[in-house]
Amino acid sequence: MDDWFKKCFLKDMIVLGIESSCDETAASVVTDKREILSNVILSQIEEHKIFGGVVPEIAARAHLEYIDNVVETAVKKAGISFADIDAVAGASGPGLIGGVLVGVMTSKAIASVLNKPYIAVNHLEGHALTARLTGDVEFPYLLLLVSGGHCQLLAVEGVGKYRQLGATIDDAAGEAFDKVAKMLKAGYPGGQSVEKLAINGDPKRFSFPRPLKNREGCDFSFSGLKTSVRRKIESMSDEPLASIVLNEQDKADFCASFQEAVCDTLIGRVKNAIKMFKESFPTGKTIVVAGGVAANTKLRESLVRLAEKENMEFAAPPLKLCTDNAAMIAWAGLERYRLGLVDGLDFKPRPRWALDPDAKGKK
Repeated sequence: MDDWFKKCFLKDMIVLGIESSCDETAASVVTDKREILSNVILSQIEEHKIFGGVVPEIAARAHLEYIDNVVETAVKKAGISFADIDAVAGASGPGLIGGVLVGVMTSKAIASVLNKPYIAVNHLEGHALTARLTGDVEFPYLLLLVSGGHCQLLAVEGVGKYRQLGATIDDAAGEAFDKVAKMLKAGYPGGQSVEKLAINGDPKRFSFPRPLKNREGCDFSFSGLKTSVRRKIESMSDEPLASIVLNEQDKADFCASFQEAVCDTLIGRVKNAIKMFKESFPTGKTIVVAGGVAANTKLRESLVRLAEKENMEFAAPPLKLCTDNAAMIAWAGLERYRLGLVDGLDFKPRPRWALDPDAKGKK
């Protein structure tokens, strides 16, 4: 009787997640006990490295070629069969539409064959909820979502309930990292390359602006900072930018100075957001950072100090779950499934998909 009861009533809920919105083909199996049974990620870095950035058509073709094997491997590594899956969650936007289509169609096909619910997950919500997969973070919390395509400050009130406090009016922070790395010929991916070089650099050597410093609100701007770096590099030589080759110490100093400026800018806007957040949610006690740039050690350390100063807690996913992955998609799908938020197989993939539908014109 005990075994029968456990099998029928105490079975863990299991969700398969699929992610293909940019240049990682990924699949993961996650349970409602916060267990990541598998998390398979096939990176396309080598395919895009020669171009210095992601080429959408190459990314889509790679997803199409590898996704079946990635999903099969994830299920096998989880030690389950497809029949054990309770629902299938697919990153259904925002992102490069070719890649998104591959993941959505694969997710729908599996859900249809298994006769299981399909859950269309907003890729950004995957990032937003990851801290709840890896830690006991309660709603509401303040979220800094910072990646290559997005830079936002949001009050996370619950699953599917987001209030945007601020966002970038031009470039995202991760985008700025990538472009500066390309100017410096520092390597790809840009964020990792800049952080690595910055370790041996002098953050005080070059003076770069802190956009929107001391201004009200929580919006960001990184275009001017990026332009300032370009002009400083050009001042180092009479050659055109594409021909300038800096020595390793110059590169390191540029990276350290730029990284310092980005972190200062982010922290300044987060300070404003904390004030707004506390006014609306006096019981909120946690600052969460998520997205690819959340893997930056300098930024994490700065946020930890800020949280302590503001008498708040700090939470962030482990580094391996900051960049795009399918565990966050599976978890977001699981959170939605528990609330009965499932989707039909006629759901249309979305290249753009705001977490806060009332926030327009920013990313």
